[in-house]
Amino acid sequence: MGYRETAPPTCFHDLVETAWTADGGVDAVRILPDGCMDLIVVDGRVVIAGPDTSALITSRGPQTLTGLRFRPGVLPRLLGVPAARLVGQRVPLDDVRPVRNQTSLAAVAAELSSRREQTETAPWSLAALQYVTTTLATGAPVEQVARETGWSSRTLQRQCQAVYGYGPAMLRRILRFRRATVLLQAGRSPADVAAAAGYADQPHLHREVRAFAGTTVTTLATGER
Repeated sequence: MGYRETAPPTCFHDLVETAWTADGGVDAVRILPDGCMDLIVVDGRVVIAGPDTSALITSRGPQTLTGLRFRPGVLPRLLGVPAARLVGQRVPLDDVRPVRNQTSLAAVAAELSSRREQTETAPWSLAALQYVTTTLATGAPVEQVARETGWSSRTLQRQCQAVYGYGPAMLRRILRFRRATVLLQAGRSPADVAAAAGYADQPHLHREVRAFAGTTVTTLATGER
């Protein structure tokens, strides 16, 4: 039993980060915030997993789950709804944006993408969205990102809430935490991870891990629940 990621169809590379499969029969799974949103097949229907700001502890029944993890800020654009409405939520797709062809997640993604011009509500191009995400992931100050996008900090805050579900400062924290998680689980020491991921010091890393994962750095590094 386990969790596996595979490359998404090439045509969705700009939209989807990964396709994944999770085997059933697991008592407790810690779902960590990562800045992304997913479409998941649960009991034969497609569910939207909204952006998270803290860990979700859940169990998986006997069925195998499949999902598509969309790049940060992308899925709300395809759905035509503000991401802030979906923070911490697990909502049936049909309740938000009915899709005729649900024979596969690839078919769902294709139909949502084909409607993008009709449902798009975000003021950014996809390229601008990718720029904001990657720039904040480097730890750049919010004021710098606002200046480079030509918006005030207040406008950037409002627009980030619409496309990511939270403001730029929270997104930056979550992306930094995501990088730290990868480094910790690759066997790097907390001291190295704190420096590489951009934390002020080790205590800062420990506080952020507790805030986002609800556990200790040691437990997160080993992948224990």
